[in-house]
Amino acid sequence: MAEITLNKVSKRYPDGALAVRELDLEIGDGEFCILVGPSGCGKTTTLNMIAGLEDVSAGELRIGGELVNNRPAKDRDIAMVFQSYALYPHMSVRQNMSFGLKLSGMPKDTIRAKVEEVALTLGLTEHLDRKPAQLSGGQRQRVAMGRAIVRNPKAFLMDEPLSNLDAQLRVQMRTEISRLQHALNVTTVYVTHDQTEAMTLGDRVAVMSNGVLQQYASPNELYGQPANLFVAGFIGSPAMNLFDGTIADGAVDTALGRIPLVDAVRRRLEHANADRDVVVGIRPEHIFDGPAVSDADGERYGFDADLEVVESLGSDVLVHFPIAQPEMAVQTAGAGDTGLAGFRLQQRELVARLGGNSALQVGQAKLWLDCARLQLFDRTSGENLLLG
Repeated sequence: MAEITLNKVSKRYPDGALAVRELDLEIGDGEFCILVGPSGCGKTTTLNMIAGLEDVSAGELRIGGELVNNRPAKDRDIAMVFQSYALYPHMSVRQNMSFGLKLSGMPKDTIRAKVEEVALTLGLTEHLDRKPAQLSGGQRQRVAMGRAIVRNPKAFLMDEPLSNLDAQLRVQMRTEISRLQHALNVTTVYVTHDQTEAMTLGDRVAVMSNGVLQQYASPNELYGQPANLFVAGFIGSPAMNLFDGTIADGAVDTALGRIPLVDAVRRRLEHANADRDVVVGIRPEHIFDGPAVSDADGERYGFDADLEVVESLGSDVLVHFPIAQPEMAVQTAGAGDTGLAGFRLQQRELVARLGGNSALQVGQAKLWLDCARLQLFDRTSGENLLLG
């Protein structure tokens, strides 16, 4: 068993800086877990604590059910893949991949068989006798992965392994990593700041901010049911549109006008005993340039928009239009323990993702949004009022 459990794990440095705060995380055996968030959110520190490269200041860290807080990295039976590849330049691919096995005293014939088997899986057979300098970036990354795979560890830990690759190669390697992880069925913890990697690779994704876990869920749940304003604004490209609103008489008054609330939303707000002042969220793809949603039950709301930018992406068209709201309309208060302290809503324009055949041009246009897809957030705590 190679489940990884973090129970109230914190990391505080000697200068008093708190990098990770009471992190609870359960990563199942064979699960692909992604740690994602902006720079400084604590994701790499968390990975390093799991690896044994950073001490745990408080809480319990278990691998395979065993407490490993004080166990050195070499005794945790994990393998790391780094952003910088960390290959020995004077060694061949074969020597790099077999180095750890040699240190463990494994017989030479067994080492050779393991290395050749993994090299075949990774498409490295013809490169086994080459040096890293003779390989492309993608090939070097596969060597680094191969060095980890041959060890057959309890878990793989990957620290932004694709960030040094160009965009096209990153997509290719992302597919290979996903295929390999599912084939090997090894518990994997993967750190990235790239939400596309997070959403396409992970079985579950842990979103972090200011050292605090914001939400741990499947990619679909993160996207469709964000726990708070931070997750809503961080997950998705383009990001969720967020703007000021005031609830009154079964509708929400906004800079776009008075948007009706569907019955399910009204019932949930009553259950949550929500304040009148909220933050309204709508995904770009839930805004349309035609009758794409039903008029039934007030599920469609039309408004006039002044399109300032129209971007054609082939399959999609992104249109940008301004919204008349204060630059800092929302600032969460008293949220120091949630990682949301100081969150500010500075969105001055909204974005709609339309179909590739949209004929809209810069200028005035009529748009509609799907009222059933609205998300509503508490302006003080930042929490999603429609969950729970």
